[in-house]
Amino acid sequence: MADAQTTDTQTVSHDIHNILSSSERDFLISNDGEQVKIESLKGKKVGLYFSASWCGPCKRFTPVLVEVYTEISSKGDFEVVFVSADKDDEAFKGYFSKMPWLAIPFSDSETRDGLDELFKVRGIPYLVILDENGKVLTDSGVEIIREYGVEGYPFTEEKIKEMKEEEERAKREQSLKSILVTKSRDYVVSSDGKEMPVSELEGKTVGLYFSLQLNKYCAEFTPQLIKVYEKLKENRENFEIVLISLDDNEESFKESLGSVPWLALPFNDKSCQKLARYFELSTLPTLVIIGPDGKTLNSNVAEAVEEHGVEAFPFTPEKFAELAEIEKAKEAAQTLESVLVSGDRDFVIGKDGSKIPLSDLVGKTILLYFSAHWCPPCRAFLPKLTEAYHKVKAKNEPFEVIFISSDRDQASFDDFFSGMPWLALPFGDPRKASLSRKFKVYGIPMLVALGPTGRTVTKEARNLISVHGADAYPFTEEHVKNIEAKYEEMAKGWPEKLKHALHEHELVRTRRTIYTCDGCDEEGHIWSFNCEECDFDLHPKCALEEDKETKDDDAKEEKPSKEGWICDGDVCHKA
Repeated sequence: MADAQTTDTQTVSHDIHNILSSSERDFLISNDGEQVKIESLKGKKVGLYFSASWCGPCKRFTPVLVEVYTEISSKGDFEVVFVSADKDDEAFKGYFSKMPWLAIPFSDSETRDGLDELFKVRGIPYLVILDENGKVLTDSGVEIIREYGVEGYPFTEEKIKEMKEEEERAKREQSLKSILVTKSRDYVVSSDGKEMPVSELEGKTVGLYFSLQLNKYCAEFTPQLIKVYEKLKENRENFEIVLISLDDNEESFKESLGSVPWLALPFNDKSCQKLARYFELSTLPTLVIIGPDGKTLNSNVAEAVEEHGVEAFPFTPEKFAELAEIEKAKEAAQTLESVLVSGDRDFVIGKDGSKIPLSDLVGKTILLYFSAHWCPPCRAFLPKLTEAYHKVKAKNEPFEVIFISSDRDQASFDDFFSGMPWLALPFGDPRKASLSRKFKVYGIPMLVALGPTGRTVTKEARNLISVHGADAYPFTEEHVKNIEAKYEEMAKGWPEKLKHALHEHELVRTRRTIYTCDGCDEEGHIWSFNCEECDFDLHPKCALEEDKETKDDDAKEEKPSKEGWICDGDVCHKA
């Protein structure tokens, strides 16, 4: 959570009438078209809400602000004014119709642009809150509303400081009741709708399961968690789970709760979002473990449950230390067979579908290639891997690649595999799921290198291939260090900084994994002469080449101006 920020706009008091009016207008508008005199804001705190209908983060935040506004506005001393960044009047009207506050008329673009400039708006949603005298209380209104909601009112620096101190105190004095009980509710609900007092959970190890019905990772994890839960219950362990549903659809919530054996907070309970903030939720699924004493044992054991199942219980630091030692021993004893053999599945397949015994691959360096036809980065990376594969094989090195597919159907698998010169797990092979868990495959393409003994050499083989190609073989740490030493030697004698006709700023010699040279438009690796401010790169050969002045005039092209906005998921920034 950002504290109330200090900017130059906060050192002065703004005259509300002057900054919101124009020479032709002394009023704002409501969503029914009514004109409301700006003078009516006198003596009120005012939130200037910079937002737009095309902005995803704005559309997610607006309902949150509506809920807070509805409760606070009844006090009579707070108003919000919408400053639109919409592209046309129709979009403005459609979006504004969902807002219960006032707005600058869309036709008054001069005032809207002036407010953008005055408050240095570089991303939306953006909420500046002014006090009764027009002084900026905070320009972090969005963060405050998200984190504290109504409880953040009146949004003063003192109030936010008080809230933060209260949070710290609550964490120090945390108990199961302080987490789950509210003024209006002292119970959780079961799948059949029955209420169970929170007091009955005290003294147990409790898992708070943050989940979303439509999230695919939650959908995959929930069945695994059910198995662990039922096994622990069968073993009569003192354990319970409380679902903290983030669903905003009651049917989804009911469907989710009806399919699991544990308890939950009621649908749309305000504690759900509050707990998500309290535990600094950053990913789904998340399973927070509260110990028998009511203190947080672990902020997320979802991955541990996937990897170890019931063996991870009771989720204490001592248990995880024990599991880490077991894992270390397993890795030391890891072989190709222990990684890839499961039951009677002790083979991979060749191009013609023939079964190749894994025993034939023992003693080789193996790359496990997690990929899929539908994935554009996978298709882009495939030629680089294929080129490296052929070069290594041409040297008769003991080397092989095994394709592990995330394709959605047999036809896609067949089509993609047909362009590969190596081996594969059959499409739909159950070993794929366990391998993805073991190597923590959260994105593709991914390359895991196994050494001749079967032990894991690196999970970063994709980057090594991208940068070094076939020279990355055999991917060991020692080999990579030797390569790095060669590149350090290569740069000896190069200047650390230089000026170049192709760029106005000084360029700094920089290590870069992969980039595109702004001089010759070709891909570069390892070394670049870079301007971090402008994201400008030159190959060393382009930067250091002599007699370049005549070529510079031809090569130098004015980059197109970047207009509009770029959304990163949480905020839309001016490009």
